[in-house]
Amino acid sequence: MQTFSYTRATTASTAAAEAGNGHDAKFIAGGTNLLDLMKLRIETPERLIDINRIGLDTIEDTPEGGLKIGALVRNSDLAADRRVRTRYEVLSRALLSGASAQLRNKATTGGNLLQRTRCYYFYDTTKPCNKRQPGSGCAAMGGFNRVHAILGTSEACIASHPSDMAVAMRVLDAQVETVSADGETRTIPIAELHRVPGETPEIETNLTRGELITAVTLPPPPPGRQIYRKVRDRASYAFALVSVAAVIETEGDTVTSGRMAFGGIGAKPWRVSAAEAALSGIKIGDGRSDEVGDAVLQGAVGHGGNDFKISLTRRTISAVLNQAAGGTK
Repeated sequence: MQTFSYTRATTASTAAAEAGNGHDAKFIAGGTNLLDLMKLRIETPERLIDINRIGLDTIEDTPEGGLKIGALVRNSDLAADRRVRTRYEVLSRALLSGASAQLRNKATTGGNLLQRTRCYYFYDTTKPCNKRQPGSGCAAMGGFNRVHAILGTSEACIASHPSDMAVAMRVLDAQVETVSADGETRTIPIAELHRVPGETPEIETNLTRGELITAVTLPPPPPGRQIYRKVRDRASYAFALVSVAAVIETEGDTVTSGRMAFGGIGAKPWRVSAAEAALSGIKIGDGRSDEVGDAVLQGAVGHGGNDFKISLTRRTISAVLNQAAGGTK
């Protein structure tokens, strides 16, 4: 690990200002991702700015009936909060399906949104990776790519986004609040926070230099049954092959409306409006879930080792709809 300076920020605005003053700086809170990357010399910041003392660790009701979640709220605390468990079950379940209890005790809301891909080649500095070293190539393209994305990829990168929490927040239409280096604040719809790789896979979000996430706001809970279904290689401590965060309204065995966001298959948390339109009027078991799958998978490209994700996504959609109609959990 290379040497770096370390400072403790006392406010969000001073932290952002310090990070934007020309140094190669990184914010650190839980450090569950950043410290690993620093040990491997994938991240080599000149300065670490500790933001653990700036507050932002509370969950508050909003006047509209939603929740405002501070960026430093730990994943365990967010998953266990009574309001989250009763009003945003999909978020609680997504959080509990991620990582281990020890990591959830340290990981923060803001850090979870900004965690970097778990692509094997991104972590292996002996292999080319455009996300780690622009222009070097993508070893995953012709390599072992079982966990990689089939949607939103490019010739430069096929890495998938790793967060479970972000998928749930995507289906809930969360808003991400930030403060920039010049003190300006803004609110970013979560759909616009993450970027697909295109020709610049090293640029993963639309945040500016020094911009700090301060909170995530959830609107009032949507009507319908909330479901988080995660398919993975083992029962715990594994990233999604395919995950679905869903909010489904039904009358009997007929879907009246629904939302679905997907993890494991996209370069960012994935949501398709055409698929949600196709949900309306579906009768569970009538085979029309294929229409939803067709819409979700429009443009999907397998790369050999992850071709199975196309059919697995269809089966997972069917299982979610069955669960929404009162089938097995």
